Amino acid sequence: MSARLFVASFESEEGLVEAAAAARKAGFPAHDAFTPYAVHGLDEALGLPRSRLTLVCFGCGLFGLLAAFLFQWWTSSVDWPLNVGGKPPASNPAFILVTFEAMVLLAGVGTVAAFFVRARLYPGSRPAFSIERVTDDRFALAFLPTDGGFDEARVRALCESSGAVSTGFVEGAP
Repeated sequence: MSARLFVASFESEEGLVEAAAAARKAGFPAHDAFTPYAVHGLDEALGLPRSRLTLVCFGCGLFGLLAAFLFQWWTSSVDWPLNVGGKPPASNPAFILVTFEAMVLLAGVGTVAAFFVRARLYPGSRPAFSIERVTDDRFALAFLPTDGGFDEARVRALCESSGAVSTGFVEGAP
């Protein structure tokens, strides 16, 4: 079974953001936007909620901090305590560098892994839809025509008034 999207292509990011905001205001929420690079203001125009990726980054960083600190504390004061010059076995200032590095490492790796999983960018995955020139120099705004209130003529006119260079349906995998 294949899915269909109504896609409007734009030459400028300003036209894309303008069309997304106008479509949302008119009651035709866009399904997705495809751009060759990040476009500021597009998420607000599409009405997307704030990303929860920052919470994932914070959680992974906190886990890295706690895991590194507790591991160093356990190995130096519980598992194999050594008396070196009368210093206490759990010397917390000595743990700061490794703790910081582990926090940064796990925050970065965890955030990238969460992003790949959320975006379904698995090894060997193929794009569901192929929209011409969207990764080079075009911007695309996609609508699901299965929505009960979808009106092709109104959406086409709305996109063309915002500067769409082409509009039409694209077939793809669901």
